[in-house]
Amino acid sequence: MSTTNHEEARGPEKPGSALIRKIAEDLEEIRVPTGRDCVGLRARAERMTDLLIDAMFPCHADVADVDAAERLELAAALLDVCLRQVEIPDPDAVTDALFRALPDLRRQLGTDLEAAYRGDPAAASLDEILLCYPAFRAIATYRLAHILYQKRVPLLPRIMSEYAHRRTGIDIHPGATIGDYFFIDHGTGVVIGETSTIGRDVKLYQHVTIGAKSFEVGPDGALVKGVKRHPDIGDRVVIYAGATILGGDTQIGDDCTIGGSVWLTHSVPAGTLVLSRPAITTESGQTEGEK
Repeated sequence: MSTTNHEEARGPEKPGSALIRKIAEDLEEIRVPTGRDCVGLRARAERMTDLLIDAMFPCHADVADVDAAERLELAAALLDVCLRQVEIPDPDAVTDALFRALPDLRRQLGTDLEAAYRGDPAAASLDEILLCYPAFRAIATYRLAHILYQKRVPLLPRIMSEYAHRRTGIDIHPGATIGDYFFIDHGTGVVIGETSTIGRDVKLYQHVTIGAKSFEVGPDGALVKGVKRHPDIGDRVVIYAGATILGGDTQIGDDCTIGGSVWLTHSVPAGTLVLSRPAITTESGQTEGEK
């Protein structure tokens, strides 16, 4: 019969309170260079995002005993705190701009709902899309964050987009420009970069990347920021699962279809079908291999 050494079972002795205080003081001295106080910022931003989406779609909110006005008032209060934390010079003007944009944003999200319903034969109702399609939540969050990004609000739009990314597996940078009637089917693994532009009535499938091909490096060896790095996608384009489209000079014309698993780093004209391995580009009856 085995015996237990209770001294060993307790494990090593915990550090004493004096050591813990010393470690806390040492950590306090190691600060992020910005010096900005971000305590609670992420939680507030995430709660604000949920409140704004619920206010636009109150019949599909998680909580029923709060009306739209109450949600908007709480969201405005949270946004004000967030904007002051990220040190916006005129937080009232930014809050006013976002809230005045909400009716038009709600109408735009209505086009996204319509695109999902007519673009997915499995969609039985708009209720199903609102409650069950992670892509719609990601798109709604992106459209809110994009307004703040356009107002040059630091940090907050990225927190919102990463909240959607964490919840849905869909990564849409708030700087991207995306037109009406946008639909992502399934959605897991989709990445849309900061300087991407996407036209109207575009449909993506899972694991599509609209990304950067390479990065310009400055004389000091650091990456150059603020330049065009991501593709432009035209109107009525369909991009199937696993396709990767890269480069700031890459333009996909209107009415193109990009097949699954395509790796594309050059522009293609309107009406083009691009297939992979070996990729075949079909335009006006002509066929050529893609290397």
